[in-house]
Amino acid sequence: MGADSTAVLGFPLAYAKTQRFSLGVPRSLSIIDDGATVLFLRSVNGTTATLGLWALDVDSGTERLIVDAATLGGDQDELSAEEKARRERARESAGGIVRYAVAQELPLATFVLAGSIYLVNISSGELRSVDSAEPAFDARLCPSGTAIAYVSNNQLRVTTLGSDGQPDRDAAISPTEADTVSWGLAEFVAGEEMGRTRGFWWSPDSDELIACRVDVEAVPVWHIADPANPSVTPTEIRYPRAGSPNADVELHRFALSGGSQQLSWAIEGSDEYLADVVWNSGDPIVVTQSRDQRTTSVLQFADSATPTVLRSITDAHWTELHPGAPRLHDGSLYTIEDLPDRRALCIDGNPVTEKPLQVRSLVSVDEQGALITASLEDPTEIHVVLIPADGWSPETLTTTPGVHSATAAAGTMVIASTDPTSPITTYEVRRAEETRTIRNLCEDPWLRAEPIFLSLGSRHLSSALFLPSDHDGESALPVLLDPYGGPHAQRVLKSHNPHLVSRWFAEQGYAVLVTDGRGTPGRGPAFERMVWGDLAAPVLEDQLDALDAAAAMYPFLDLGRVGIRGWSFGGYLAALAAMRAPERIHAAIAGAPVTDWQLYDTHYTERYLGHPDQHPEHYERSGLLQDVHSLDRPLLLIHGLADDNVVAAHTLQLSSALLAHGRPHRVLPLSGVTHMTPQAVVAQNLLLLQLDFLNEHLTGSANA
Repeated sequence: MGADSTAVLGFPLAYAKTQRFSLGVPRSLSIIDDGATVLFLRSVNGTTATLGLWALDVDSGTERLIVDAATLGGDQDELSAEEKARRERARESAGGIVRYAVAQELPLATFVLAGSIYLVNISSGELRSVDSAEPAFDARLCPSGTAIAYVSNNQLRVTTLGSDGQPDRDAAISPTEADTVSWGLAEFVAGEEMGRTRGFWWSPDSDELIACRVDVEAVPVWHIADPANPSVTPTEIRYPRAGSPNADVELHRFALSGGSQQLSWAIEGSDEYLADVVWNSGDPIVVTQSRDQRTTSVLQFADSATPTVLRSITDAHWTELHPGAPRLHDGSLYTIEDLPDRRALCIDGNPVTEKPLQVRSLVSVDEQGALITASLEDPTEIHVVLIPADGWSPETLTTTPGVHSATAAAGTMVIASTDPTSPITTYEVRRAEETRTIRNLCEDPWLRAEPIFLSLGSRHLSSALFLPSDHDGESALPVLLDPYGGPHAQRVLKSHNPHLVSRWFAEQGYAVLVTDGRGTPGRGPAFERMVWGDLAAPVLEDQLDALDAAAAMYPFLDLGRVGIRGWSFGGYLAALAAMRAPERIHAAIAGAPVTDWQLYDTHYTERYLGHPDQHPEHYERSGLLQDVHSLDRPLLLIHGLADDNVVAAHTLQLSSALLAHGRPHRVLPLSGVTHMTPQAVVAQNLLLLQLDFLNEHLTGSANA
């Protein structure tokens, strides 16, 4: 064993209790008070899971705890169904104040705790509860700070805040409808796949709201049962599996003075997805996407219900949705679009960034220019870059190798930076000539990731290799492939804490290899689109190619003892490898795997495989059930029975098919566990059980 044994053996529990060392880390940053104040959420230390609302005074550099959620009393774990669903979509496992909203014109913030709405004055710290219906969800202040809109029991409501001793006035502004209809909520695929977790938007003048009306009547009804508690009624969910109807989503514009108008955003009936609404100034912008995702439309609504098309973005495979874009500034439309050789920032459809920049997000736009995040020459790094308004060359604002992100407004910018050498993400606040920092209170994980970054094989696959810290450079090591490997996600980045589990497995005597293959971002649209129509062969081939290339560089990698582990798409990839490459893979752990792509949701699955009625062959070649006869390697299947994203039916159907073909395997069902396994004891023991399984089949040292 490489690192200090006490630290290594204690890592799984510490990793679980600190929620992957994310507690104590600032999050959800916003800039208010004309740039003079930065708000953020943070727990008081690295082991407390209750988040409070904090403020940094930029002039003095002083931090203040504005609201300590732990002192408000009540059952903070008492969450509405809407809040539970939102947290699952956001993979949010902390408690306390996990989301807040601010007013643009006044130093006010609002949040929901245990179903009640609170309003706090950031300057004075004065806190009060707001008269509203309960349970309240997603409370948002209007820009003037005079009213709060929120959702309760599927209705959109507005509380006009009382002043000068007058009481708050609360009323529903949406009609009461059937149980399948909700107002102001994001539907499943919006929150899970499209990055849209909200369903209503205030006007800049605080006198109107745009809200989603979502009807799920046509969406298939599924049930999530709790077999450990047979007396509990199964939970009914509406799950839009590939090829099935999506929720019917409408947009309505409500005037607070009375009256409403439906906004017809579906262009010629082809745009099925509502991607976003942007209403920061002027007339609202609505972003829509067609069912096949090959067209994204940017629409603007004036007074009429019929929009003006500002931009139509098309692609032969799919169009991407990008954080922060589109954005309208000074009459120009800023978008992020895919070109043959790069992902570019565009102004009114014209690219303004050149290769090698691969744009990741649009942070802000002002008179200085556009602030973006982008990868430069190295796809494992993400930097903050200013694209000047005067047409001069891009200015990279971050210089150290790592992963950097930014929040910016009113002349103040906060840059969050992480690198592969330190577990501490830094937060640097820049305003004029002043530089401040926001403290990171996370626990030290003891381990240091120390990845060896490699570019492997003919495709120059980004990879990270982890070796035991006491390895002599010659002794044979069993190999553990530890990928996610799927599209739309990237594991091989120059950061630290996301690599800690890989490092921990390495310290148990493994050479751990993490590889981003075709389909993963950072290398341009063409590389990502190489998986269209086949989510199996390209991603598996890249893992094996990287394994061979790494073994050629490090001959002590024992190709006769190779395991693979993964969760979600990584779990799918692990099971796929065990069945399609048994001569290369000797043991596999598949956590929450997708096994039949027709059981996964519309927006994700159809983006890569098309509609199952039109491309059944894509689903056949990408599924696992047809390969069960070939399994002759140890396979451990793990699945949370409360998972409403990759439902347990995936694992159970695969297990049944394996049993029917007489193929031995193991199944570990996790009662009450969702896709994100938040429970500390579950997260801790999952790592230990996986290690035991790998040791049993690769080293012969199980239970050692």
